[in-house]
Amino acid sequence: MARILFVMTAADQWTLADGSKHRTGFWAEEAVVPFEAFKAAGHEVTVATPGGVVSPVDPASLAPEAVGGEEEAARLRQVIETAPEFARPVALADVRPDDYDAVYVPGGHGPMEDLAVDADSGRVLTGALEGGLPVGVVCHGPAALLAAVKEDGRNAFAGYHVTAFTNDEERLAGNAEKAKWLLQDRLTEAGLKVEVGESWAPHVQVDRTLVTGQNPASSAPVADELLNKLA
Repeated sequence: MARILFVMTAADQWTLADGSKHRTGFWAEEAVVPFEAFKAAGHEVTVATPGGVVSPVDPASLAPEAVGGEEEAARLRQVIETAPEFARPVALADVRPDDYDAVYVPGGHGPMEDLAVDADSGRVLTGALEGGLPVGVVCHGPAALLAAVKEDGRNAFAGYHVTAFTNDEERLAGNAEKAKWLLQDRLTEAGLKVEVGESWAPHVQVDRTLVTGQNPASSAPVADELLNKLA
C-alpha cells in the first residue's frame, strides 16, 4: 500500500484582472477519478490544503453538461460529500514529503489563486521531486509548480517537459481575456517546457518522476501513469 498525498486548493474564488471574483475551487472530475483509482488499487490517500480547510469544489464542475449527465454529476457529488479524506484535510504546513510515496495535485482555477504562491505547497512539491517521489498534476493543478522555487531563485521543475490547461483552452472556455495571467505562459516563463495537445482531448506528459495532464479528460490517464510508477 502506498501513501498518496493530494495537495488541494483552499480557494473558493479566483481573482480576475479587473479585481472581480470568479467562483471556483477544485474541479470534481480531476479529484474524484484519480482518488477512486488510487483507492481501488489499495492505496491510502491524505488530502492537504493551505490552513487545513476543506477544499471547495467548483460548482461548475458538478454541472451535468460538464460531466456527461445528471447521473455522473450525482456520483461525483456523492464521493466528494462522503469520502472522509476530503472532509478531513491536514494543513500543508504540517506535511513532510518523506511521509508519502507520491503526490497528486488536481486542478480547477483554485490553485491559480493560492497554490501558485503558497510556500508550503512549493516546499512539499520541491521535497517530493528531490526525494524521487512520483508527482502527478492535472489541468490548472500545474499552477502549484510555480511555487516550487529553490533558494537560488530557479524553479525546481525548470527544464521539465509538462502539459497543463492551455491558452487556447482558456480562450475556448471564455476566461482568457478576464485572467490576470495564463497558466501556459507563466509555466513557460518559469522555465518549464509546456507541450500542447489537442484542446479538450486527453494529453499526458511524463518526464522522469513528473506526470502532468492537460485537462479534465486527462485525469484518468494521469492516475494510471502514477499507479504504474508506484507498481
